[in-house]
Amino acid sequence: MSKSDNKPRNTIVAALLVLLAAGNASAQQPRKLTLGEAIEMSLQNSGKLKIANAKVEEAIAASHEARDHRLPDLKVSGSYLRLNTPTVDLKLKTGSGSGSGSGSSSGSSSLKVDQAAYGLVNASIPLFSGFRIKNGIESAKYLEQATKLDAEKDKEEVIQNTIAAYSNFYKAKRSVELVKENLAREEQRVKDFSNLERNGLMARNDLLKAQLQQSNIELSLMEAENNYKITTINMALMLGLPENTDLIPDSTGLETTADAGLITKWEQTALENRKDRAALSARIQASESSIKAIKGEYYPGLALTGGYIAANVPNVLTLTNALNVGVGLQYNIGSIWKTGAKLDAAKARLHQAQATDGILTDQVRLEVNSAYQSYLLSIKKIGVYAKSIEQANENYRITKNKYDNNLVTTTELLDADVAQLQAQLNYAFAKADAMVAYKKLQQVSGTLSK
Repeated sequence: MSKSDNKPRNTIVAALLVLLAAGNASAQQPRKLTLGEAIEMSLQNSGKLKIANAKVEEAIAASHEARDHRLPDLKVSGSYLRLNTPTVDLKLKTGSGSGSGSGSSSGSSSLKVDQAAYGLVNASIPLFSGFRIKNGIESAKYLEQATKLDAEKDKEEVIQNTIAAYSNFYKAKRSVELVKENLAREEQRVKDFSNLERNGLMARNDLLKAQLQQSNIELSLMEAENNYKITTINMALMLGLPENTDLIPDSTGLETTADAGLITKWEQTALENRKDRAALSARIQASESSIKAIKGEYYPGLALTGGYIAANVPNVLTLTNALNVGVGLQYNIGSIWKTGAKLDAAKARLHQAQATDGILTDQVRLEVNSAYQSYLLSIKKIGVYAKSIEQANENYRITKNKYDNNLVTTTELLDADVAQLQAQLNYAFAKADAMVAYKKLQQVSGTLSK
């Protein structure tokens, strides 16, 4: 084969390699993830919310089932029977001049019945059921409302968990960045110290101290990078993404703080907006309606009835167009002594729910106060750490000047460097923690999903 024949093939192979390289580059491109995107994706992929939504669908179906009790019942039945040779004595007058006994006997003996068929259609529309249907519908409606509120509460918990995970994700990334910056400075210091030591201007012990600190920073970087990988995998799985997805947090919105406001306002907001309190209130109303429905068992039931009957017994009877309409009354006498225990159990459940409401109210106040104080503490920490950065930077600057003038030891310089790094980490973490604390305050006050 000539070289000219290989040129088109080589060109195609080269093009394919370029396309594959471009595809790999695009596949490995880091994805910048904002907090809002993380929340939206976590809500879409949360297994907890899928279960909550399934419970809501079940409650809606139960509510529809309760309303369907108002609809009429329609029953259709029919049978075809094969018989032996029965003795049929209709006791009917034949209309002949002879005695009725002899005429009836001869007529009965001539009948041959070996089969029969009949069909029934019955309809019943409830008119009065002791308000059991009405109160059953109300109870199902309140339970449906409570289930929806439970789902809203689960939604807020998923949002808060996502915010906390995103905060850890951001802090892990920020740790890697700050430690890398510090490591670069340590590496440069070791180079400078090595030159001084070779020229006899520095003791080898000081160089070893700098190298030891560089090694410690390298270990810290390895731990920070490992922590960042773990938080990235956790974030990806939470959002329904492949675990090897390269994510980068967006710090927008993480470094701003909101006004704490008044604790009394937060408490009032929580009592008005907490989904668990609203769900419990709906369950209390459902229990009250259930008690009314149980009391309805003491009353009789009244229904409008109607039906159609058709029958055919060969040689004996043919029945068609037999329509009937009427009013049916039903009363279970056993309900007089059976309903009492059922009613007592329903009242006990109501009392439990009412007692739980008081406990939950105190719990809401405690949670709001705890979250409020935590947020105030977070804001104060930001101020303290901001000052500590200024102090650490100034301390390092002064220590560096003194070191350059042989007024402090290498150990003091390295300690000042570590203090500066720690101050930077504390400040970065404090801002992220303050955001999480504020979102927690919104969650316990029932306003996070808003």
